[in-house]
Amino acid sequence: MKKLLVSTALTLALGLPALAQDYTPDPNAKAGGSIVITYKDDVATLDPAIGYDWQNWSMIKSLFDGLMDYVPGTTTLRPGLAESYEISADGLTYTFKLRAGVKFHNGREMTAEDVKYSLDRVTNPATQSPGAGFFGSIAGFDAAGDGGLSGVEVVDPLTVKITLSRPDATFLHVMALNFASVVPKEAVDESGADFGKTPVGTGAYKLAEWTLGQRLVFAKNADYWRAGVPYLDQIIFEVGQEPVVALLRLQNGEVDVPGDGIPPAKFTEVMGDPAQAERVVVGGQLHTGYITLNVTTPPFDKVEVRRAVNMAINKDRIVQIINGRAVPATQPLPPSMPGYTEGYAGYAYDVDGAKKLLADAGLADGFETELYVMNTDPNPRIAQAIQQDLAAIGITASIQSLAQANVIEAGGAGTAPMIWSGGMAWIADFPDPSNFYGPILGCAGAGEGGWNWSKYCNEGLDAKAVEADSTYDPALAADRMKMWSDVYMGVMEDAPWVPVFNEERYTMKSPRMGGEDALYVDPVSIPVNYDYVWVKE
Repeated sequence: MKKLLVSTALTLALGLPALAQDYTPDPNAKAGGSIVITYKDDVATLDPAIGYDWQNWSMIKSLFDGLMDYVPGTTTLRPGLAESYEISADGLTYTFKLRAGVKFHNGREMTAEDVKYSLDRVTNPATQSPGAGFFGSIAGFDAAGDGGLSGVEVVDPLTVKITLSRPDATFLHVMALNFASVVPKEAVDESGADFGKTPVGTGAYKLAEWTLGQRLVFAKNADYWRAGVPYLDQIIFEVGQEPVVALLRLQNGEVDVPGDGIPPAKFTEVMGDPAQAERVVVGGQLHTGYITLNVTTPPFDKVEVRRAVNMAINKDRIVQIINGRAVPATQPLPPSMPGYTEGYAGYAYDVDGAKKLLADAGLADGFETELYVMNTDPNPRIAQAIQQDLAAIGITASIQSLAQANVIEAGGAGTAPMIWSGGMAWIADFPDPSNFYGPILGCAGAGEGGWNWSKYCNEGLDAKAVEADSTYDPALAADRMKMWSDVYMGVMEDAPWVPVFNEERYTMKSPRMGGEDALYVDPVSIPVNYDYVWVKE
């Protein structure tokens, strides 16, 4: 079978996912030192097969590595534990050559057997990984279990071959997800269900201490396979810190990065003080905040009603509620995502037009419904603005302000007619348009417990989505993006969502922190790329 040996030049020439071989470390960086990061909540787990929230994502990424990785501060792919790889001409077989001499934190060298074990583990239903579905294109996925994946084969100690059941244009991105991290079987066997509290990986840092409810300490991995990094000797994560207190401690020089960001109530004060504003870092993110409309709950089963709600929402006013830290959204994809439809204006804010659509649907007198929202600021305030907008067209929405877990439960169960997604909104797992469809708009995500809270299922669009992701031929990369644009335009026709805004990330760092700003709003290592930041003193 003919194969392509992928290099940077070849990647660019063929239109494959952007790939970089090397990253030039900061020439001003200094080695050594310790930093303090704060979080309000404790960390749930550091198991890469399980962890799936914005808080533990960057921590896990610093403890573990996968076959692929991203250039720091970017969405550009680069090799990770794979030194190189080859792709068959039909896009079905990936052969990865591993780096020699890479050691786990327990001192043992990593081999291809570890790669197979890790992929078998994450896709085994017994693991209950929320990321298992990302690996659905690997041959044998449907039968995954104790016997492992038939499509993952150890060729020799430093070579692993992965065969797909269908071409998957996102596969290299999947191999860069935390879920694809390589773990040592003996460490998992020894710790069992506690592996998430006693993680062992190949990453730049290793866990040195975890006092539940108080702090975690990461220590530099002196045997890390990437030369020159990490710079820091130690990272201390202090948990149980209220965001307002964390900000005060940063102002007093006791904290280096408040992990929960700038508290909304303090944003205007911070930005109005030149000394504090100088320490603020702003960056875009692959994020969309939206209102879901449950298409299985009358009257949201009528497209005219859903379109009316889209036209009723004053997005500019909602952006003002969060101090202008976003731009109004016109479609599910954020503007920086490939496949975004340039020039599409979405549904205009039009109260009279919305009223007419309701009348056309036989609801000239309006109706009553419920709007679910996460009960942390600023989300209840945003829900109140949505409530007022709906009232202007005759819709009476009672607000159900609940803990995040309860909103997620109601969304998954399909018992919430409307949900404002704030605090739970989608941030892309990888920079490809498919990631905004399958989990939150596709038919598979509409099942019990899924994240498609609109319970929207358009089988025709699902088929187009599969076609798009099966379009591996690099010469058709532009055609694939057009397919995805068409899918999302089809979604907007059906209007199961009200896309409200694309939020920008604002974080702060202490004056002693070094490293380019992009590392503090890293689009992949949310919120901070700890491997490449450093301290000036």
